[in-house]
Amino acid sequence: MNMPPLLRHLALACACAFAAASHAGDAPLSTRPLPADWYPESIAVGPDGSFYVGSWRQGAVARIRPGADQPDVLVTPGANGLSNGQGVLVDARRGLLWICSGTFGFTTVPTQPSALKSYDLATGAPRASYALPDKGYCNDLAQDEQGNLYVTDSFQPRVFRWRDGDAALEIWKQDPAFAAGPEGFKLNGIAIDGKHVYVSTVTAASYLLRIDMKSDGSAGDVARIDMPRTLKNADAIRSAGPDRLVIFESNAFGHNGPYGGEISLATLAGHRATSLVTLVAGLNDPSSGVIANGRVYYIESKYSLLFAHKGDDAGIPRHVPFDVQSVPLPP
Repeated sequence: MNMPPLLRHLALACACAFAAASHAGDAPLSTRPLPADWYPESIAVGPDGSFYVGSWRQGAVARIRPGADQPDVLVTPGANGLSNGQGVLVDARRGLLWICSGTFGFTTVPTQPSALKSYDLATGAPRASYALPDKGYCNDLAQDEQGNLYVTDSFQPRVFRWRDGDAALEIWKQDPAFAAGPEGFKLNGIAIDGKHVYVSTVTAASYLLRIDMKSDGSAGDVARIDMPRTLKNADAIRSAGPDRLVIFESNAFGHNGPYGGEISLATLAGHRATSLVTLVAGLNDPSSGVIANGRVYYIESKYSLLFAHKGDDAGIPRHVPFDVQSVPLPP
């Protein structure tokens, strides 16, 4: 049937409006590309909605601005001695970007001693570096309401703290509960929920650990928070409100196959999780994520592609794609 020109015009306008509305509604679901061969380890979000993603292989940090189709490299490879880019944190009150630097190798830049490093949030210019003493390994970090930073150590059983004016990291809590698993590593992710600091172990375990925070800011007792099942290597953990944690189960040692990683939401009560709901499964090393706009944004690190070629950099695949994805956070 031939449609009169006016009706055709109206139909086309409605179709375009519907398509635009649908696209706008689907925008949070779309993936956001990262630079090729990025091998991301951690992601953070700034107050303007920009995402910051560290690279374990390139020793750099990419920034994805709101509405941008492509990322830009904010912290250039190896700047300020950055090696394996680990945990990333946006410090809006100081205008800084913090990132842990590791020592595992597999990088395109020289490996430097592990340290907590800071950069200008706007320009990426280096600002400071705080080495981990006694050959520690800076893995992940979190910030409390006063702006203090807390850092996990994967090589020694301890959590560090940094406060304004500190010239070095101080040990905030050292405890036998942080002992190594069979792989030889200690702590991994960290999150702060009110008066508690939660940490995960690098090894697969059926629990998280909770550190009480005293009124004077010092560390209290350490308690186990039992999970309904063994976590598939809980990596980053993020607070989703009181007694709720999003757990990024990276499947770091590949015991469940290359796509055995998943992201879970735990609801806590006392010393246990009353529920552990899978938000997304079948992922390739989902080592970290961040909560924003009612969604969980996450990355897949694909570390198995690196570990399969230890000592053979030429054998590591090139032009491997990476991106940022998201799923809704249940209310």
